[in-house]
Amino acid sequence: MRKLTTLLTVALVVGATASRGAEKKKVVIGLVAKSQANPVFQAGYAGAKDAAKELGPKYGVDVVIDWQTPPDEDAQKQAEAIELLARGGAQGIAVSCSDANTCTPAINKAVELGSVVMCFDSDAPRSKRLCYYGTDDINCGQMVMKELARVMNDKGTIAILAGNQTAPNLQKRVQGVKDELKNHPNMKLLPDGVFYHPETPEQASEAVNTAQSTHPEIEGWAMIGGWPLFAKNALKWAPGSVKVVSVDALPAELGYVRSGYVAALFAQDCYGWGGKSVEILLDKIVKGENPKSTRIIDPLTKVTKDNADEWMTKWDKWLKK
Repeated sequence: MRKLTTLLTVALVVGATASRGAEKKKVVIGLVAKSQANPVFQAGYAGAKDAAKELGPKYGVDVVIDWQTPPDEDAQKQAEAIELLARGGAQGIAVSCSDANTCTPAINKAVELGSVVMCFDSDAPRSKRLCYYGTDDINCGQMVMKELARVMNDKGTIAILAGNQTAPNLQKRVQGVKDELKNHPNMKLLPDGVFYHPETPEQASEAVNTAQSTHPEIEGWAMIGGWPLFAKNALKWAPGSVKVVSVDALPAELGYVRSGYVAALFAQDCYGWGGKSVEILLDKIVKGENPKSTRIIDPLTKVTKDNADEWMTKWDKWLKK
């Protein structure tokens, strides 16, 4: 009897040990976007969560997404979140930097603490980050300006809606608009015509409408982010009377294309910011594989009335609507 009891005990211990051995490794990936209020980052969060569910079993791990994005843009809070994630044991961190200078020391510290850090949407190229995934921002600005020139018949006065003045990705987009404008001698930028603002729909809408009211000579807007278009009835002029070309093509923005307020949108892979970041980080954390490049550029997609409905089906699928 004693021998049987001993054998049963050994069997239970071995079984429990085997069960523990079969448990999947937990991988925590921190996601630090610019602001929770911005719908493009909500889309990125959805992409990250979907990728965690899909890719976890393929990599043999349980992936947890730790969303540590400040409610509103605050580079210092981003830096604090990065370090907090690293000290908490997050194996991977993906960040869109509101201010590269502020985020770089925190990124470097996180890497020293053992986290793999990458940037999406807005880079910190002088940091120890693994890589950047997102738009070629100079090219983005050039594409917006080139399309605006086309719909304005290559003449007229324009303004630029520019978002956060310290964001490195937006600074490059503004430069891209200005660079391309030089190729259109019958067009000009309104003096002091670059309008910065906090990146919320309400404040962006206020910025663009105040500028248009103050400067009725503005005939076209190069919006390097679609911030005002995330709200309804944001543009206070008749459809088509002022030409608009913008970046991003989220569901709320597509209505402005259909109604004629916006001539074209250049869609970024907002959903993929989260999904692709999770994949890149898992490759490094689980497989030890580096990305093929430190700058992974996702091409923009032009969205007009002709393909707005098709683009909407993508969002229905991505956001499970």
